[in-house]
Amino acid sequence: MTFGSFYPPQRTLMGPGPSDISPQVLQALSRPTIGHLDPLFIGMMDELKQLLQYAFQTANPFTIAVSAPGSAGMEACFVNLVEPGDTVIVCRNGVFGDRMRENVERCGGIAVMVDNAWGEAVDPALVAEALTTHPEAKIVAFVHAETSTGALSDAEAIAKLARQHDCLTIVDAVTSLGGVPLLVDEWQLDAVYSGSQKCLSCVPGLSPLTFSARAIEKIQARETPVQSWFLDQSLVLGYWSGEGKRSYHHTAPVNSLYALHEALVLLKHEGLENAWQRHRDMHQVLRTGLEQLGITFVVDEAHRLPQLNAVYIPEGVDDAAIRAQLLNDYNLEIGAGLGVLAGKAWRIGLMGYAARRENVALCLRALEGCLK
Repeated sequence: MTFGSFYPPQRTLMGPGPSDISPQVLQALSRPTIGHLDPLFIGMMDELKQLLQYAFQTANPFTIAVSAPGSAGMEACFVNLVEPGDTVIVCRNGVFGDRMRENVERCGGIAVMVDNAWGEAVDPALVAEALTTHPEAKIVAFVHAETSTGALSDAEAIAKLARQHDCLTIVDAVTSLGGVPLLVDEWQLDAVYSGSQKCLSCVPGLSPLTFSARAIEKIQARETPVQSWFLDQSLVLGYWSGEGKRSYHHTAPVNSLYALHEALVLLKHEGLENAWQRHRDMHQVLRTGLEQLGITFVVDEAHRLPQLNAVYIPEGVDDAAIRAQLLNDYNLEIGAGLGVLAGKAWRIGLMGYAARRENVALCLRALEGCLK
């Protein structure tokens, strides 16, 4: 067999991630690789931390990018904060809430589930009830923006309840960071993780992460070792912070971090509020067009994510056939439904660089052509 270079087609990515990447970010990825302990690279890392603090709206000193995708960011939060026997209130309203449960149990913790239907936001009243029933709980874990359904939960309200019961919060912000308001310090969130490939429009494979002082205190007071060496944040801290010489922990993905730096520079230049508004504006354009095609949304408008639009597949339409036609005829990718929504819904992403008027126009035109 003869092998040659791989040249992918130019797709328009409007699924649940990865999202379209701007030419500037792709260009940054191709810059010369330097050592991960090179003083110039360390300087870039310091800038990257500041840019992540801006994106998260936090002054947390421990704000980094985990050298692995958002799933590893999730696991980093749980393995560092959950010890065997800890009770954790886990909010589940989709696929990713259930992954939180799995992490708690693999850490030896006890998961107390707060369930809401798929497509609904987490109900703070149910969280309050669980906290009252389980005064031994130490952590409340929830998904801010549930990627499997497109539902946005009230992170501020849930975090307030957690503080009232002296609990830390672990927050999945994989799809919310850069797309909707996420105010880590104002809402007093403790451990928040995200992904590089969603609204930041960077390459997949990095997980922005921030820990509050309260979270760091819990890590430092652990009675048992963190079960993962690679994700033990007390070890990573020496590489991402500190004056003078940085301690070696692992070989960082140098070029991917260039790309994340560039993506965050673009976000800073646009301004967070402007980015949030752009996502809302493009959602409204998409919504109008979809409704004209007779397509309805899974999530009620009050709790609907602008950047991840879960819509019901029209009756009698072949899910896989339409998505294949979109890919083959229009070079357009949209996402399939997950879990209970598999075969019943599509997930249309308007994340980061993909939240542009020309993308919305292409999506609506392509869907109209395929459905006819």
